Amino acid sequence: MIRKDNEGKMTLYVAKKDQEDEISSIEFESADKWGGLIEMTDGTKYFIEPLDAMPKLPITLRARRG
Repeated sequence: MIRKDNEGKMTLYVAKKDQEDEISSIEFESADKWGGLIEMTDGTKYFIEPLDAMPKLPITLRARRG
């Protein structure tokens, strides 16, 4: 699950690992393409299939290790 906090920071929660961390970068983050390689502040990387538009957060997506 990806959500945005009150300060505008995005976090990713990985249920299988019961881990939540702040997102430091997203490969595609524009109005017409969003997703791709996501890097966490701890250096962990995940890949989310790019979406055609920026989603309304919070959103649950399938991610795989990048």
